[in-house]
Amino acid sequence: MNRFAALFTALDQTTKTNTKVAALADYLSEAPEADRLWTIALLSGRRPKRTVTTTLLRAWAAERAGIPLWLFEEAYPIVGDLAETIALILPPPASRTDLGLSHWIGVIRGLAALDEPARKAAVLAAWDQLETTQRFVFNKLITGGFRMGVSQKLMTRALSRATGIAEPDLAHRLMGDWSPESTSFRNLVLEHDPTADLSKPYPFYLAYQLDDGPAALGDPQDWAAEWKWDGIRGQLIVRDGQFHLWSRGEELISDRFPEFARAADHLPDGTVLDGELLAWADETPMPFNALQKRLGRKTVPKKLLAEAPVILRAYDLLERDGRDIRQTPYAERRDRLETLVGDLPPDAPVRLSPRLPFGDWDELTTLRQTSRDRQAEGLMLKRKDSAYRDGRKRGDWWKWKVDPLTIDAVMIYAQQGHGRRANLFTDFTFAVRDGNQLVPFTKAYSGLTDAEFNKITAWVRRNTLERYGPVRHVKPEHVFEIAFEGIQESPRHKSGVALRFPRMSRWRHDKPVSEANTLDDLKEILKAYG
Repeated sequence: MNRFAALFTALDQTTKTNTKVAALADYLSEAPEADRLWTIALLSGRRPKRTVTTTLLRAWAAERAGIPLWLFEEAYPIVGDLAETIALILPPPASRTDLGLSHWIGVIRGLAALDEPARKAAVLAAWDQLETTQRFVFNKLITGGFRMGVSQKLMTRALSRATGIAEPDLAHRLMGDWSPESTSFRNLVLEHDPTADLSKPYPFYLAYQLDDGPAALGDPQDWAAEWKWDGIRGQLIVRDGQFHLWSRGEELISDRFPEFARAADHLPDGTVLDGELLAWADETPMPFNALQKRLGRKTVPKKLLAEAPVILRAYDLLERDGRDIRQTPYAERRDRLETLVGDLPPDAPVRLSPRLPFGDWDELTTLRQTSRDRQAEGLMLKRKDSAYRDGRKRGDWWKWKVDPLTIDAVMIYAQQGHGRRANLFTDFTFAVRDGNQLVPFTKAYSGLTDAEFNKITAWVRRNTLERYGPVRHVKPEHVFEIAFEGIQESPRHKSGVALRFPRMSRWRHDKPVSEANTLDDLKEILKAYG
């Protein structure tokens, strides 16, 4: 763990990308192969499952430190991180060890099979062998909340530097349903067999947000446009007579969408489509909340399958007849896609996402204004000669979303943040007016500047009415404009609605509470856009 803790410290102490890549490349060149593999897994989201509750960890740490639990609980919000709080309060270790990262992950994974006394003994023994930073890393791993401040993209760049393998090749090798228990560093990275996993997807190409309109993109004839659908991104793979469906988060979701089993009847082997999963009825997209009911389920009951059937709106072709065609220009890939799926029968779970003809940017701007009427979030713009790249690359693909919906709301509750924001109030609950009452309807924690967070924090401390654990009930004095991407009915909320991606777009110093929006206003938005 010494080597991995040193890497963690090096990454934590810099914000410079090149320095992070260099430190990680050195580690991936020198560490034992088992530790390299687990480092790659951690940085690509493959963390070990939580095996001990945070309640038990807090109690065990307070006991080992010889302090009452209430004192630990007072220190925790000040430090702002549970793993760090535990690492700081524990007494110095009784011994030292040079066991590697893979060993300690093995210890953590083994805790699941132990009863509570044995788990406690194992955790205390680990704490008693690890220095403060090592303990911090161990605690992060055991709680399932490990982060290193390095994206998978930077990790892939460092791995490329360490191995000499091109970044795009590595990005593809690291996709799919693998874990350190099912492969080795050599098999995954150094001696990769592209036929070993027929379900393996390609890295998704991600677009940048276009904020100032398309005029700066040049000649409109160099670009293709299509709707940006309001669903979830997916890759549909048909190989060896089987189908596999992947989400953008590299989650295999085939079992949740059994209707795609029919894809193997309509698409030839060696086909990979990129597109948007949409709940679909009467040849029209259904609202996102219909699709949301099916997310997070391992099995889907027949009733829900009937209420919210799902299709893939295909907009790109990544593999044809088993050949990777991502480097083929977009216009050619798109022509092949239309030939492949343009005339599929109605019972096929795939529909072509149409290209949108336009003569100039003004015409496209007018078309964009109709997005919400078509259950779309805006437009996608793709350069006709662009390859399908991996990750987020600027220049060739842009998402031009419609302006968000907004409502003016009153802040009524505040809660402190975590990590570097542990001493600031950053998480707020907002309400709308309903007669003489304020009805809570959403939470938001982003959108303000650091200076604004500092200002509202000072105000919260002076104007707290009541405390409910970490939550403070504050005077209803401040109005904020809340921006959001969508709205839907929600019987779980007192207001009867739930928002998609709410955030604070501005602090309305110019508005008194009496001019904040009402519950009726919120329901009118629901009626228009829900």
